[in-house]
Amino acid sequence: MELIAGTKKYQNGIQVFWMEEEQEFHDFFLYAELIDMKINALDLLQNPKFYRINAKKHVIESSL
Repeated sequence: MELIAGTKKYQNGIQVFWMEEEQEFHDFFLYAELIDMKINALDLLQNPKFYRINAKKHVIESSL
């Protein structure tokens, strides 16, 4: 799992960004997906470095 480096808010979800081997990657999560994963969207936007992403499984988890 990789630490989320940044986020961008959209009307229907949040795009997250992370780095792997000096290359930036991104993925998009609908708000409904975040609710299913029990991720607070506002906290993810304000504190992205407290979260990790498993891109292969399309899952975000709190790193706390």
